[in-house]
Amino acid sequence: MNQTRLTACIAEVGAARHTPAGVPALDLRLEHESSVEEAGQQRQVKAVLKAIALGAVAERLGRQAVGSRWCFTGFLASPRHGRHAALHIKDFQQD
Repeated sequence: MNQTRLTACIAEVGAARHTPAGVPALDLRLEHESSVEEAGQQRQVKAVLKAIALGAVAERLGRQAVGSRWCFTGFLASPRHGRHAALHIKDFQQD
C-alpha cells in the first residue's frame, strides 16, 4: 500500500499549468515540522518535500495562501526522469 498523510505548510507554489491531456496541475514545496517518538526517545523532525496536485485538488490548492498549514493525503511516486519521490496530493483539509 502506498498511502501518505502529512501535516505541512505550503512553502512555495509553482505556476498553474495543464498536463498534455489538459488536466490542471500544480507543483508545490511543503515544509513539515513535528516531534515523534523513535526508539523510546523524542525526536524533532523537519522535512521539505516536493508535491504535485492534479485536477480539482490543484485548483483548490492554488487558492490557498503560502504559509498556511494543512493535512495532506496522497501517495509517493518518483517522476519519470527524477530521483526523489514527490507527494501526489489527492486531498487536503484544514489542520
